[in-house]
Parts: sequence; structure tokens; C-alpha cells
Amino acid sequence: MSGLVSDLVSDVRRGLGARTGRSPLSEARAVVEEAGAVVEDVATGLLGARTVAWTTTLRRRLTLTDTLAVLGSVVVAVLLTTTGVLHLGGSTTPVVQVGVGAGVAAAWLLGLAVCRTRDRRLMGEGPREYQRVFEATWWLFAAVAVFSYVFGIAEPRGIVLVALPLGLVWLLVGRYAWRQWLHRRRAEGVCTRTVLAVGHAEQVARLVGEFNGNDRSGYVVVGACVPGAVEGQRVRGVPVLGDVAAAGAIALREGAECVAVSGSDAVTADAVRRLGWDLERSSIDLMLTTELTDVAGPRLTITPAQGVSLVHVDAPRFSGPKYAVKTALDVVGALVALLLLLPVLLAVTVVVACSGRGGVIFRQERVGRNGETFSMLKFRTMRSGAEFEVADLADLSEGAGPLFKMREDPRVTRVGRFLRRYSIDELPQLVNVLRGEMSLVGPRPPLPSEVTAYGVAAQRRLLVKPGLTGLWQVGGRSDLSWDESVRLDVYYVENWTPFVDLLLIAKTARAIVVGEGAY
Repeated sequence: MSGLVSDLVSDVRRGLGARTGRSPLSEARAVVEEAGAVVEDVATGLLGARTVAWTTTLRRRLTLTDTLAVLGSVVVAVLLTTTGVLHLGGSTTPVVQVGVGAGVAAAWLLGLAVCRTRDRRLMGEGPREYQRVFEATWWLFAAVAVFSYVFGIAEPRGIVLVALPLGLVWLLVGRYAWRQWLHRRRAEGVCTRTVLAVGHAEQVARLVGEFNGNDRSGYVVVGACVPGAVEGQRVRGVPVLGDVAAAGAIALREGAECVAVSGSDAVTADAVRRLGWDLERSSIDLMLTTELTDVAGPRLTITPAQGVSLVHVDAPRFSGPKYAVKTALDVVGALVALLLLLPVLLAVTVVVACSGRGGVIFRQERVGRNGETFSMLKFRTMRSGAEFEVADLADLSEGAGPLFKMREDPRVTRVGRFLRRYSIDELPQLVNVLRGEMSLVGPRPPLPSEVTAYGVAAQRRLLVKPGLTGLWQVGGRSDLSWDESVRLDVYYVENWTPFVDLLLIAKTARAIVVGEGAY
């Protein structure tokens, strides 16, 4: 069944609907009917039908796992308080604690609903979905704290102290699990939303490349409306179904789930307004695309001015309270990590010392914030004097740009290969973090020779401290091209938030465990 769905969506993406004179969505329905299959994610021609099918199912599953996470954490908290294991004042009688626990659980579930943590537009997105769960939990904590203080009631304290952190972890794990499920489904060509792209052919082509070339986007462009449409016209394999002026009628007729409008002289403000009127009684989403790439949502603010909607883009800031928070997180995180990993560090020290000549710790000059150099620490993974052999191996480099990388570097020891695969060799950099030379999360720390080859964009990496991990680490590590690594680092530099750091640290753990892109 999954193979049928995958093939079907591939056909839709190539615009095979034109071969029979029918629209892509109608052709998709016909193929499924001919196969005698009923697939929940295939358009039926009814407005929003396919989106309703999988989003409703996923929302129910999220509601179930959220409820289990909240109730489970509250039950654990009630058991600890009623048995006297945890007592922060107030009555410990079961009736009182169960009543308080029920109130906390109900308020928590209500908060998750009010904060729209299961909004279909967030499904599979990740960061914003997790952030809303954080916000709902934080507001509950604040509400309970104020309630306890104002009314002098101590009973909720113990329950909140245990239930909130425990429940938050379970909530996030549940969201992550369903997100991975959704990504697998989308890789099979299902659980996506059909898009009618509106704008000039060049803009439509860009949307097709961004959406149809990325399984995780959740969108598939299956039709287009361009100025001066010609019968049989295609844009990157997607059939042109009509002119821009007819976009609303075409979307309604074909059962598209989204209409994505690219701003241009062909799509005026009046045209967008009329398109919104055409779609207002349907379940079709109207989306406006912009040319603002690599700018995170928190930096964008829309404000009206004399009937004109202005998109304000906040300038990146590299100092102030936000970075004070980052420094505090770095120090606390590095100290905790060093304490927890002390047995591992000692074991690796012994193994490296026995692996051959040379010191246990390898020191290398790297460039940090504002171009200042520092001595970066790593466990030795190469034979002694390996840094002097780079020139002899330069022609064999597989790294992009000024980076020197080799998958089968002859200088790496057998022990070093294992340490590199799981990034264990980088653990001494926690000391660099404590010294204030590095951050837990940031751009990749470059060599001075690499910095001399930096362009204008790459120079922005030096506006913040380099990191032990970062977008480059979870985005492919050594498998990334030079341009990709620069783009990821610059995006991080300009759009950093504490939540992004926490998310990247969690993603790094997965990338290290599976050894993605490490050599």
C-alpha cells in the first residue's frame, strides 16, 4: 500500500494529470479507484478532505499521548506526596492530594488546548510545536505559584515540583515520536497537503523546488496559476491550470488544500483580497510567500500602516540579556556534563595514552569570537606530528571550501577513528566552554587558515563564540558542503534563542549516537 501511495504522489508531482486532460487531483483519485484502494491521504475533490483525514487522526493521537503524559506525571507526584516521600507543607491525606492533582491535570490539559499545541499548521514542524508545549507548562507553573502564594495553600507545591518537569519530558518525547512517525509517512508520499501555487513562473518554480523536493515540508505543489497561462504549459513538471485571476475558482474546483501566493506585480493587493473572499467559506488555507529567506519567525513582526502591512525584520543582536542567559547556560551545562562524564573522560584518557606516542590532549589554535584566537582542546586521535602532514595530503582532501577532510585519513589511529565517530574526542572542549572561549552551541570553530579564505557571509560566524555543537553538527557534520555549512552557521548566528540551543543539544545526542557524517 505504501508503495502505491508513493508512486501515486510521484505521478502527481510530475503533473501526469495532463496526459488525460484531467486535473492532477482528479487523476490521482482515478488511479486509486482503478487500483481498488482507499488511501486516507489522497485527495477526493472535497475541500480539505485529505487534510482532515490525517490531521484529525494525528490530533486524536496527540491528545491521547498528552493526556497519558499529564495523568501519569500527576499520579507519580500524588503517590510521592501521599506516602510522605516528598512533603513541602500542607495536608498529605490522599483525598486532598488527589483533588489537587486532578485540578493540576485539568488545568494543564486546558493550557495545552488554549496554547493550540495541536494546531494542524504546527504538526511535524518541531521547534514551534515544542515551544508551545513549553509555554503551556510554564503558564501552569506560574498560575499555581501565584495561586499558592495568594491563598496560602501549600498542597500544590509538591505535585507541581514533580509533575511539571516529569510531564514536560513525557510530553516532548510523545511529540517527538509522533513527529518522526509523520516524517516517515511523508517520505512515503502521504500525510501531505496539496498546494496551488500562484505567481510568476519563476516564483512558482522556486516553490516547486522547495516543497516537492523536500519530503519533510508537508506540502506538494500540484498545480499553478501564472499570468498569461497557456494551455498545456508546465512549470518544473507542474501543470498550469489557469490565470492568476481564476486562482480562487480553480482552487475550489480542484479541491486544493492550500493556495500559496508569491508577491509580484501580477498579484496585486486587490487580487489577494479577492482571492481571500473566494476562499473564506472553504477550508482552503491562503498563504503568502516572501523573499525573506533564512530569517526566523521571532525576528518578524507584522504591523499595519495606513492600510499597508509592513513586515519588520529585527536586526540580530550579539550582546545583552539574551547572551547573558546563554553564558549562564554554558557554564551550568558544561559543569554538569563534566561531572556526569568524568568516568568516561578518565577511561578515554587511559585508552588514548596507551594507543601510541604523543600526548593525551591535542591542542590546536582556533579562531573565536571577534577573531580572537584560543587553544582548542581535543583528545588525540592522530599519530604524533599529523598536523605537519596536511600539505602532503592536500590533493586528497574531500572537504568543501577551505576545509581539509578525508574519510579514510591515514593519520587517524584505530582508537581515534572510534572517538571521532561518536565525537568523544571533542569532550575536552567542555573546558574551553568553562574558560569562556567557546559555547555549548554555536558555529564550528575555524582554523586561522580557514578564516583567511572567508567571504563576507562566512565572516559573520565570528560574531559569536564557536560551539561544541551547532546546526552544522546536526545537519550533516562532515557531509555538508562548504556553502551549506556557512548558511547553517550564519542562520544560527542571526536567529539564536535559548530554546534553539536546547533543541540542538538534544538533536546532537541523536547525531552522535548514529554517527551521522562523522569522519
